Amino acid sequence: MQIIIRSYDLKLKHTFTISRQSFDFKRTMIVELRDGNISGFGEASENPYYHKTLENMIQDLQNCKEVIEENTEETPEEFWKKMYPYLKEDMFALCALDIAYNDLNARKKGKKLYEIWNYGIDSNPLTNYTIGIDTIEKMVAKMQETPWPVYKIKLGTKNDIEIVKELRKHSDAIFRIDANCAWTAEETIKNAVELKKLGVEFLEQPLPAEDWEGARKVFLESVLPIVADESCQVEADVEKCHDHFHGINIKLVKCGGLTPARRMLKKAQELGMNKMVGCMTESSIGISAIAHLLPELDYVDMDGAMLLSEDIADGVNIESGKISYSNLKGTGVKLSNNNYKTIVL
Repeated sequence: MQIIIRSYDLKLKHTFTISRQSFDFKRTMIVELRDGNISGFGEASENPYYHKTLENMIQDLQNCKEVIEENTEETPEEFWKKMYPYLKEDMFALCALDIAYNDLNARKKGKKLYEIWNYGIDSNPLTNYTIGIDTIEKMVAKMQETPWPVYKIKLGTKNDIEIVKELRKHSDAIFRIDANCAWTAEETIKNAVELKKLGVEFLEQPLPAEDWEGARKVFLESVLPIVADESCQVEADVEKCHDHFHGINIKLVKCGGLTPARRMLKKAQELGMNKMVGCMTESSIGISAIAHLLPELDYVDMDGAMLLSEDIADGVNIESGKISYSNLKGTGVKLSNNNYKTIVL
């Protein structure tokens, strides 16, 4: 097996702003695992909040290249367990590697990934479309540019309720609110009352990730369900979030890929928590991997590639929130952009 790494600059249609940052493009790392004439692909993009850069992800994979390329017939679970000791400090790199290995394994078996897992896809949830923080006029314009049945609205400003009131005038879609750690417990409890009147379905990570006391208070007093994001990064966090959040939003890059994400979903199910998977700014490589988890989910946020001015890959197709899979095996992706840098390991 051979590992090949490429890097791309993902340019967005619009400047994307959340409570703690704004950006116009993201660098992403595409990992290809090649076995003979069959390849699997995985992805992880940079993220300053989690201190992950392209350079350190590549270096971490370079450090264990020989182990990665060993000729084996391991299951994805066995491969992840083997690689974890080498990459436990870099879940982003481990994620890209794990997705690529799952993709490769399914392609070698001639099946789509959800078929390998014996998932039925008839009741898949719709994905939301994200509206980043901007002027109210521009946020309305973004909604009108992309009519959608479910919106995730980024908040964390001094006029959050005013924003949602105005957006509601222009759409009867379901609203989900993501404050990205910007509110206090008192603000959250108060805001939830008004936001429920405005047709908001749930609040995502309103408090800073480390505010567990505040999270417990909000869990007990909020009139809207609360979903953990920054507070739920790795497998051990699921049980920690129980009785502090009503649900969890799993990000593949934070937990180390599809393999641990499935374990996290199983644990959340056992604890009676709502299950969601979210995305970062990423191409259809990463988004298509998420799509195969849909049968396990209550909610999903997999619009990352839709926010790009140009995708670098073909994979799942999304129309009005509904996901359809490509005809290819594995995760169903193929690279479609040659404007990349190949990294020599």
